[in-house]
Amino acid sequence: MAKDLKFADLILVYGGMLTEKQRDVLELYYDEDLSLGEIAENLSISRQGVRDSIKRGEETLEQLEEQLGLMRKQKAFDEFIDTLTQQAQVLCKSLSSSSIPHLVKQNAQTLLNTIESNSDILD
Repeated sequence: MAKDLKFADLILVYGGMLTEKQRDVLELYYDEDLSLGEIAENLSISRQGVRDSIKRGEETLEQLEEQLGLMRKQKAFDEFIDTLTQQAQVLCKSLSSSSIPHLVKQNAQTLLNTIESNSDILD
């Protein structure tokens, strides 16, 4: 059973919405990197029970992300902040230029356009 590490991120976002058993099993599997056998031994359940719990938990996490999209929105927001940061750095550099008025106006407009085109992320 190959691990898809996106589930480690999904557990952080939606872990509280899983059953306690699913959350425990998924955290041991993804966060602690235990094998199915080690988890089965620690929780006194069968290896197949561990596998089934992981599969059900993963399905639940995928459904929650599909319905709510919180992780997708967080990634889009992070990218938006990175873009704003880069554009602010360009704006700061342009302040040291000899042609300040034109560059500041141009960079400020670029920053404003970026904010306006990504305003749906902030909702």
